[in-house]
Amino acid sequence: MAGEAPERVRTPLLALGVEVRPGEAAAAALGFAYFFALLAGYYILRPLREEMGIRGGVENLPWNFTATLLAMVAAVPLYSALVARVPRARAVPLVYRFFLSNLLAFHLLVRFGVAPREVARAFFVWVSVYNLFVVSVFWSFLTDLMTSDQAKRLFGFVAAGGSAGALVGPAAAGLLAGALGAANLLLVSAVLLELSTRAALGLVRWSRESGASAERAREERPGEAGEALGGGAFRGIGLVIRDRYLLGIAAQTLLFTLGSTFLYSHTARLVAAAVPESARRTALFAAVDFAVNLAALATQSLATGAFLTRLGLGAALGLVPALSAVGFVAAAALPGLVFLAAFQALRRALSYAVERPAREVLFTVVTREEKYKSKGFIDTVVYRLGDSGAAWLAQGVTSLGIGLGGSMLLGAPFGLVGLALALWLAREERRRESR
Repeated sequence: MAGEAPERVRTPLLALGVEVRPGEAAAAALGFAYFFALLAGYYILRPLREEMGIRGGVENLPWNFTATLLAMVAAVPLYSALVARVPRARAVPLVYRFFLSNLLAFHLLVRFGVAPREVARAFFVWVSVYNLFVVSVFWSFLTDLMTSDQAKRLFGFVAAGGSAGALVGPAAAGLLAGALGAANLLLVSAVLLELSTRAALGLVRWSRESGASAERAREERPGEAGEALGGGAFRGIGLVIRDRYLLGIAAQTLLFTLGSTFLYSHTARLVAAAVPESARRTALFAAVDFAVNLAALATQSLATGAFLTRLGLGAALGLVPALSAVGFVAAAALPGLVFLAAFQALRRALSYAVERPAREVLFTVVTREEKYKSKGFIDTVVYRLGDSGAAWLAQGVTSLGIGLGGSMLLGAPFGLVGLALALWLAREERRRESR
């Protein structure tokens, strides 16, 4: 009957506040498993990367981020060329298995002690590239498979899989590091990456068997879902420049990253000064990661879907920018390690739990080519451009003798502009969804 609420499936997910409709339970479970395995594998690698960054000298962090940006600039056209020629069902496994081969190569280099310093630097850059790429491919894939309505209801639960993996990953690394050694932990990460690839293939089967791919194909302009996209390797960049909606998403991503890395750079300097021992720093980073992801998991499981559907996309997108504006001003008044670490942890937790799923909803109303090519460019090159720019800005204000309190005030505009942009993006998403 017209006006009735859609039927909901009586599944355990309803107990967590997740509204699952007929035929969606398998997709929600596979999406959860996919993101769980992907981030569990990454978070086995992350504490080592963070420690390598400080061990190499916090004054060298801008160079590390710049090297990562250059690697992204080289990798994105290759990825765009792949998805232009290879259908989705083959392109996603190819990307993941390429990175899996990289993990196996690093395993051999670390195991046999080949050029330790050079391999460590390469590993820092590689992990930074790997993280953004595999997560960007994940969200491109999910926004390609699901409608805007499904995304608003299910993405919080799916994102909770990533947070659960981000809890299990560091715990597994801590438990297994002594018994297996660093080289063999890379193999554990490789196994988890392969499991995420199998889950992605399961989602392709769900899409075909449930009829979701046919529904999405009717919505898309560039052809039937699942086909190769065509076009050139650099077309995604042009699409961003010509479309104010995509340009707005790029600007929002850039502002978020500028704030994140600006805060991270100053916090890293305080950690380096306060905690000189390498092992204690690694343990500290692991503990912060655990706390952040535990908070994000609880929020995603219980509240994100309701936040998006009841309070709206604008509130979800604007939450972290608003917190950032207030937090940077407060950090200027309380410029110490404890406050900065707590501010950074809260900001990261709310980003993982609310802001990132909300930002991915924005891509459900664009074309498949924009989902893969333009989104890949935004999530990698634009993101790392913010990293590099913020790292150099932090070093610049430090070299000019500007104190920590004054430096924190520079971060407040990132949040204020981001808040205004978030509200505009939410309005534009509603307009595009309804047309």
